[in-house]
Formats: sequence, structure tokens, C-alpha cells
Amino acid sequence: MHKIAFITGASRGIGAGIATAFAAAGYHLILTCHTNESLLISLKETLESTYHISCRLFVGDLCDAGFVSSIFTENLDIDVLVNNAGISYIGLLADMSLTDWNNVLHTNLTSAFLCCRSVIPSMLHKKSGKIINITSAWGSVGASMEVAYSASKAGLNGFTKALAKELAPNNIQVNAIACGVIDTDMNKCFSPEEMASLIEEIPADRLGKPLEVGTLAVQLASGNEYLTGQIIGLDGGWI
Repeated sequence: MHKIAFITGASRGIGAGIATAFAAAGYHLILTCHTNESLLISLKETLESTYHISCRLFVGDLCDAGFVSSIFTENLDIDVLVNNAGISYIGLLADMSLTDWNNVLHTNLTSAFLCCRSVIPSMLHKKSGKIINITSAWGSVGASMEVAYSASKAGLNGFTKALAKELAPNNIQVNAIACGVIDTDMNKCFSPEEMASLIEEIPADRLGKPLEVGTLAVQLASGNEYLTGQIIGLDGGWI
């Protein structure tokens, strides 16, 4: 029987890489995005035709508790939840508006809370499940000009460790992947010179690939049931 993976923020970048890796592993998919519906539809068509799996789509704001609840009006038997939805903000904290601050915190952290709260009951019922949170190296060491993003990812790291302890007695594992610099649109804000300088700091001498994040996520979803509460760095030896 096919297992089901629920992946948030899946229309592009890391999310699309994760969706591709799970589809290649034979999982049926439930994918969400906030606004990029056309990209998500294109990804669905590609994954279904290539890997012969089924793919359901939901487009909306995962910070909206009503929207998240509407997804789970059906009895979705989800085996793996990947909380990937996230946004960044680059700029001085002193110049940041409260609206922008709340938007980063809600998108990167509150959405994970709402999705976890929705999938946990069914996982508890069958005493089985995997929750994988996509965080960042900045959640451990912080980044100048990215205070809100760093704070949200640090919060998601703490969320991961605490929820893992809460769910471990019921055979539900919660882990996080702390990404370094992955080759996505989120990093297109850097000039070629800035990117070249950044790559020089990475021992692997290159950016990570979205599919590499996906491959690790699949390994966490299908592997060791004693592995939980871990923040696993995927950064080419950078941090």
C-alpha cells in the first residue's frame, strides 16, 4: 500500500524537491502552497505522470486556522508531515514593521503548529507517524539582517525537540532538517559576487540542491524509529 506524505510550501524550491523525492519513493502526496497555484498544478502533473502516484492540492494560507481545518474535514490518513512552508525577510530589525515580523513568525512557525495539531490525532490512533520540520542553519547560529527568520527557525528547532518528547511514547518521530544554503529562488536576492563569496565559506564548495533535502526527508520518513528530536544539519559542512 502507498503511504501518504503531506508537504507544505511545495510549489517550488525545497518543497518541490521534497515532493519529487517522496513521489520517487512511491508515496501518494498532499501538497500545499499559498499563491503559486499554477506551479503547484504543473508539479502535480509531472509527478503523477512520472511516478504514477496520486497528488492532491490545496492552495491557501497555512497561518489561517480555518483553512487548515478545512483540509482535514476529510479523514486524511497521513503517514508523513513535512512542514516546509516558509518565507524570509532581509533587512535591519530597526526598519522592520510589526506586520512583516508577524508574517515571518506565522508563516514559518505557526503554520507548523496548525498542521501538526491537525495530523497528530490520526497518528496517535495508529501509533505511527513521522513529522519532519524544515529549518535552517540560521536557527542555530543566527544571521545578521535576518533576525525574524533566524528567530522563527530557532523556534521551530525548539518545537521539534519538545514535540518529539511528547509523541515518542506513541511511536511518532519528530525531526528537523537544518538547511544551509540551498539553490532556490529565496537566495536570488544575492548578487553573483555575494553568492561566490558565500560559496567560498562552504567546505563542499557548492550550494545544496532541493532534491538533496528531499532525499534526506525520505530517509527520515522511512528509517530508524529510535531517531527522534534531532536537528540534522544539511549544509555541506558550513556550520
